[in-house]
Amino acid sequence: MYKAVVFFDLDGTLFDNDKNVTPASVAAIAQLKVNNILPVIATGRSVFEIKDTMAHSGINSCVCADGSYIQVNGKMVHADFLKKSDIDDITEYASKKSYPVAYYNPNGFVVNHASRLVRENYNELKETVTVDPGQYLTTPMNMLFVFTPERDKQDDIYREHFKGTFSFYRNNQRGLDVVKYGVSKKSGIDNLLVNNNLTDVPTYGFGDFYNDLPMFDAVDTPIAMKNGVQEIKDKAAYVTTSNMDNGIVNGLKHFNLI
Repeated sequence: MYKAVVFFDLDGTLFDNDKNVTPASVAAIAQLKVNNILPVIATGRSVFEIKDTMAHSGINSCVCADGSYIQVNGKMVHADFLKKSDIDDITEYASKKSYPVAYYNPNGFVVNHASRLVRENYNELKETVTVDPGQYLTTPMNMLFVFTPERDKQDDIYREHFKGTFSFYRNNQRGLDVVKYGVSKKSGIDNLLVNNNLTDVPTYGFGDFYNDLPMFDAVDTPIAMKNGVQEIKDKAAYVTTSNMDNGIVNGLKHFNLI
């Protein structure tokens, strides 16, 4: 039985500003494992996007794609896939503003059309873009990304229009993660804990952004990064130093996990 479980968001949290896990954080994760504590990545990213990160960090468990894909010790244990008819509806809705949609499964992603926002987003993520508007008709998808700039204030409009069908999480300034209604980092974490007999084990979560708020509801001890948004800090049991100032190491040390 593990002594504790620690969940790590990636961007702005476990990652430094160059999207790398620092040597100090890698060493801390190794020490967690020595201490019989399970490290888990909890991210809006899909599992295919973080394979190198998992190998480098030594973490092989994840709650990915905002809770729609769960992997424990290298094995997929749960996935929530979207209905094709629902994907049709949101694609058509987004097209009214000529906004692109990206379609994700555990093995990769495609977009229905390219744009400046698409290029900016995936250049930053260091991902190669493939345009294939019809792939979701033949390949099961567990997450979407609807491109809608934050300044357009579309978040609540989408949530109201697709209430009961999708859940939306602001991933960055360019758009919204879209998963099956009710799915979140919280639901993914709850699923992982229940199905691995870990509900009585102390849980901790590190995060920095809005899509980490559900994770903070799921863990016993939420830990915010100093560089995080104010809502995250307000909900945290502890605010550690920034992702560029050994925030992971300092947070783990604060709670005597390493």
